[in-house]
Amino acid sequence: MHLSHLSGGAHLTYCTNIHAGESWDEVRQSLEAHVPHIKARVSPHSAFGLGLRLSGIAAEALSAPAVLDEFRAFLDRENLYVFTINAFPYGPFHGRRVKEDVYQPDWLTPERLSYSDRAAEILAMLLPDGMVGSVSTVPGTFKAVAAARPDAARAMADALARHVATLVSLRRRTGREIVLALEPEPCCFLETVEETIAFFCDHLHTDASAAIVADQTGTSPAAAHDALRRHLGVCYDVCHGAVEFEEPARAFAQLGEAGIRIGKLQLSSALRVPEIDANTERTLTAFNDGVYLHQVVQRRNGSLVRYVDLEPAFAALRAGKAGGEWRVHCHVPVFLEIAGGFHSTQPTLKAALAAAKSAFVAPHFEVETYTWDVLPPELRQSSRADAIAREMLWVLEELS
Repeated sequence: MHLSHLSGGAHLTYCTNIHAGESWDEVRQSLEAHVPHIKARVSPHSAFGLGLRLSGIAAEALSAPAVLDEFRAFLDRENLYVFTINAFPYGPFHGRRVKEDVYQPDWLTPERLSYSDRAAEILAMLLPDGMVGSVSTVPGTFKAVAAARPDAARAMADALARHVATLVSLRRRTGREIVLALEPEPCCFLETVEETIAFFCDHLHTDASAAIVADQTGTSPAAAHDALRRHLGVCYDVCHGAVEFEEPARAFAQLGEAGIRIGKLQLSSALRVPEIDANTERTLTAFNDGVYLHQVVQRRNGSLVRYVDLEPAFAALRAGKAGGEWRVHCHVPVFLEIAGGFHSTQPTLKAALAAAKSAFVAPHFEVETYTWDVLPPELRQSSRADAIAREMLWVLEELS
């Protein structure tokens, strides 16, 4: 929905990755089952925007003109529109072990490039006139993968520049402007704001990347540099930033000073354990679902220590090497200040929304609580659709 009262305006949605489904038929069925109810609760009289999650196979199916026309008819019938696509998880995302596989194929593979090109083509066909679109994507690759390959940064930058060339050509052909938004995440190649800025400055906003864009699009070097800044940006996930102990307003300012566009702001909260004690492992085990990575960042005596998942963090705790405050990458409903016996990072989310009220941050806001199915039962007392509606209404209240 359009938040016209915000500085610069913005569009709010939720990410449909909360609904299980990998094939297009499964995605379509989940949208038909849930979205009308959510819209009726949140935006009964105005058009309602969708944050569409498409797997690789769903994107391929939706590329067919007849299928796309059918989907557009559904959007028109229900007074819906699509302005952002989540093209982060390429493969299965529910009901099985995901963990570090969620980053594959990464930006070191041709599959990631072709998948992102297809997602952008689809969004250009769905995007309302005059609106900028965004596609969120993996933060390059998993940090351990990048560490094993000395040329990883340059190789990923080259692939991203080739995608920018596709977006330039797409804009010429359709008039639609699409931003690819890299999403920093704990224990990934792009983990912190500082690492993200360094990658953009050292590898993306460079003559080497501009040369690729200029060669593939026939533009001047200056126009190619402009295209890199116009079509590449960041999806800032407030949960991820909170796990890294980042302050949203400062993060937004740093990105802006570096000339990096925030294409999308994902609204979510993590778990916060203010002080580790003897009961921490037992209580946190309820969140150790075996499906998703739950990266842990510990702050102790002013220093940060990172664990790639809960099990390594538990091992350090048993060995007497852990303590202080923990932030755990587990998306919990944004309206919860207390979650499963722990605090959430809701105060960080409130700070992000307060910053967005005072100045323009991003054109797209997306609530993202994809872990609904694996949250402890006491946190799932309502239906999924009711919980999504409640999350969005909470955000609207904060932004009012």
